[in-house]
Amino acid sequence: MDFTRGRTIADRLQRLVPGGSHTYAKGDDQYPELAPPVIARGRGCRVWDADGNELIEYGMGLRAVTLGHAYPAVVEAVRASLALGTNFTRPATIELDCAEAFLGAIDGADMGKFTKDGSTAVTAALKLARAATGRDAVAICRQHPFFSYDDWFICTTTMDAGIPRAVYEQTLPFDYNDLGSLRALFAAHPGRIAAVVLEPARIDEPAPGFLEGVAAACRTEGAVLVFDETITGFRWHARGAQKLYGVTPDLSVFGKALANGFALSALAGRREIMRLGSRERPQDAVFLLSTTHGAETPALAAAIATMQIFRDEPVVDHLHRQGARLAEGVRQASARHGLQAHVDVVGRACNLFYTARDAAGRPSQAFRSLFLQEIIRRGVIAPSFVVSYSHADADIDLTIEAVDGALGVYARALADGVERHLVGRPSRPVYDRR
Repeated sequence: MDFTRGRTIADRLQRLVPGGSHTYAKGDDQYPELAPPVIARGRGCRVWDADGNELIEYGMGLRAVTLGHAYPAVVEAVRASLALGTNFTRPATIELDCAEAFLGAIDGADMGKFTKDGSTAVTAALKLARAATGRDAVAICRQHPFFSYDDWFICTTTMDAGIPRAVYEQTLPFDYNDLGSLRALFAAHPGRIAAVVLEPARIDEPAPGFLEGVAAACRTEGAVLVFDETITGFRWHARGAQKLYGVTPDLSVFGKALANGFALSALAGRREIMRLGSRERPQDAVFLLSTTHGAETPALAAAIATMQIFRDEPVVDHLHRQGARLAEGVRQASARHGLQAHVDVVGRACNLFYTARDAAGRPSQAFRSLFLQEIIRRGVIAPSFVVSYSHADADIDLTIEAVDGALGVYARALADGVERHLVGRPSRPVYDRR
């Protein structure tokens, strides 16, 4: 593939935008050098870069595009909303329509508030928890990679320049599926923990009784339980992973599947906590979420259309079915090349990742970059193997073929060195956790 025009555009972006993109995970250093630098357009599960190269895409929009690019029903809903205006001096009627649709899908949520990204919503949940409990500390799951770009979370990573030292002692890690580690935090910090924040699930499923135990510990200790369902929400189950697992948190955040790539996230929860940001009473004094674009009407229209599709069509079933089909095909290809110990797929079928290990069996950015480079050569761009509603059987078949071809190169690189096959430098993680 030729990326000449894309590289010119990317170079110009680097001069004007720090990091060359507005999301770290989309940056140049996250991909091998033989990768499309910029995308021009997309439709369904296909994208075309600035040089006209066509690729099947996975993990679309950082998993925010769950239905597919330019999905017709969503596009039409947004188009109709544009003719009515996009932002006003008072609330729009569509805000009620969207709130009713959203809260109607989430058990145990009495109130909700919309914003533009998950980071803002999770931080708002923490602020509510601190106001409700009068405490300052937050317990977060160590294995879950991202909750917010705000100081209270980013201080746990190696990209922590510019954060006051006083913030660090307020964020306390515990381990997923290890209820004892959470109980130990409560014991070590009595009366200090305002909230416990975790994803209901990520790669590993919750062990029997784990989520129930977390909820019980929060009730006993007087902490607020916050589920970050930015990823799991609607992808695991049309009513959220909390419905699937039968555990209702005090507060929850939804985002990536809410509006099929349009900028919208939501904070939802119990009225007695959410009302602290309402100004209904003199003591309700939390400056919660007040954003100029939080209720921008095209995003709300996209959300309403997206949620209706999730209600009326077998979206979640399709995601699980196609993910399982892809996982089986990748595993078979890996076995054919004798690479089971090096390349595998992990995670729930609707939210798959792949492993890349070196000859010693260690996780390797160089081999990950090589694998990604080689599937891109064969028409697939996949920082993960997260499928969408638009991935048809033919797309899965072509992807498995691309993986099979890439694994032939991978096997040779294990034998004679990855540097002989990878063009340029390997990709790098966005950050490391401390």
